Amino acid sequence: MADVVAFRKEEPGGLLLREAKGPVLRLTLNNPPANALSLALLEALASELDAVASSKETKVVVIAASGKVFSAGHDLKELTLHRADSDGGRAFFERAVRLAADIMLKITRLPQAVIAEIDGLATAAGCQFVASCDLAVCTDSSTFCTPGVNIGLFCSTPMVALTRTAHRKQALEMLLTGETIDASTAKDFGIVNRIVPQQYLRQVVDKYASVIASKSPQALKIGKEAFYRQAEMPLDAAYDYAVGVMVENMLARDAEEGIGAFLGKRMPEWNED
Repeated sequence: MADVVAFRKEEPGGLLLREAKGPVLRLTLNNPPANALSLALLEALASELDAVASSKETKVVVIAASGKVFSAGHDLKELTLHRADSDGGRAFFERAVRLAADIMLKITRLPQAVIAEIDGLATAAGCQFVASCDLAVCTDSSTFCTPGVNIGLFCSTPMVALTRTAHRKQALEMLLTGETIDASTAKDFGIVNRIVPQQYLRQVVDKYASVIASKSPQALKIGKEAFYRQAEMPLDAAYDYAVGVMVENMLARDAEEGIGAFLGKRMPEWNED
């Protein structure tokens, strides 16, 4: 059964549900009806990601959502209420947007792989969530958009993740038009890895998670960090950096064990420390 990691009294089910099954941790957004990223939900997510970063048991994190909407992004009603603050809402806006940006960075910097499981609409910061995860699997009825331009608020922070995931012109198409794209287009744009029928979504995501969790946690940590770092470097610098990473990785215990197991035709025994 899913454990509650954050809650409000009016929502006894909790804003964020936590389900640990072996090496896979599933975090489910549970803020109906649109899974808006309220400050309370963002704080719960930040706390959970901070905790899992040092976990030796968790090897893969899945971010899913309850209901028919993956996430509608920032809670606009909550933000609007703070326009009545003495500063017009500036401090609260800064706090909420900065926290969301920090969570996207936490996802990228986690040593574990993070998979987004999408069934429904992912819009604005919800789309940013999808783009920030390492992998994304969605149903064939899922849709995506960055509609801020439609309400006079350009999706600047979602833009950061989107332009590092989608092709540049496709990212700009979404940002400038605010139009919704279907799952097939999202896959063409590079936002999602796989599209599956709704009834198979959890099964496919669990398979991804199981396969990744079977690998060396040491190699996954080294590789994920290297992937994001080299992606921002010029080609020559990226190769220089990757050469150093590969040499250090070759000297690591798990690489020695893995290569030895391959040559000896046996299953490797990874170092869990």
